Amino acid sequence: MLTIIIPVYDEAASLAELHTEIDRVCREQQLEVELLFVDDGSTDKSWPVIRELAARDSRIGAIRFRRNFGKAAALSAGMQAARGETLMMMDADLQDDPAEIPRFLAQLARGCDVVNGWKRRRLDPWHKVYPSLVFNWLVSRLTGLALHDHNCGLKCFRREVAAEIRLYGELHRFIPVLAHARGFVVTEIEINHRPRRHGHSKYGFRRFVRGFLDLLTVKFLTGFGQRPQHILGAVGLLCFAMGGLGLTYLAVIWMLTNLPPHLLAERIGDRPLLPYSIVLLLLGGQLISLGFLAELIVAYTGRDSDTYSVAERLGANALSPP
Repeated sequence: MLTIIIPVYDEAASLAELHTEIDRVCREQQLEVELLFVDDGSTDKSWPVIRELAARDSRIGAIRFRRNFGKAAALSAGMQAARGETLMMMDADLQDDPAEIPRFLAQLARGCDVVNGWKRRRLDPWHKVYPSLVFNWLVSRLTGLALHDHNCGLKCFRREVAAEIRLYGELHRFIPVLAHARGFVVTEIEINHRPRRHGHSKYGFRRFVRGFLDLLTVKFLTGFGQRPQHILGAVGLLCFAMGGLGLTYLAVIWMLTNLPPHLLAERIGDRPLLPYSIVLLLLGGQLISLGFLAELIVAYTGRDSDTYSVAERLGANALSPP
């Protein structure tokens, strides 16, 4: 079964048309489908429209939030409620074309675990397109997963992927990156991107600021989530070494010069290198200590979540992990 998760935020005008298009594609392809609408605190008539659609179509399930919690929360709720073995994310604004569904499923059938859409010909204003190009380049460079459109709302993945990644904040755009870090096979396909016909975009400049901060979070989680001391301790040692070198340099000058002691103290004490070196020493010690604390947290709480991903188990003793 295919579960299509559709986060909704003030999209009442497009929901009926979206349902019609999805229904047509699924009937033509003879797909067993479940539609999950997640109303993320809409203030328009989105929920009454969803309720009316659900009354006519038994394949529709719906979740309504008490207020707007964000797209990641909506998708997370949808993934937890989904019954299908294959999950697809699709925006409700009709810019994602439901006719692309068979192509995503065909790509999964070739052995991929996550299929990400690529809006090669993107029909959005320039102030959204160009910052997105820079953002996608940064994500690809920092994470090692080279995709053209990390933030595409049209994604398809196996249920195993949903079971092993945790979404919060605005990490929904990094689902392929998080899956790639767990060892899943990720690919992308070009999709048809359509102009927005109803409503308006919910994203502004703050989206890119939050996106960059989330990118740093993802880089830390995927690279050092189970070994935080490797990054915190490395930066701490670097600061400690720089501070130590600065103080050593000043000490050598103090020992080698022939000036009177009262002039020496003033001369060295007035140099900016002295307070900078002391600050670097203190900062290095704090970062190393913070790294030890982070390691303790991982050691005592990380046991509640697997640090690896199992693709297959063989033998009676291997079927159930201890």
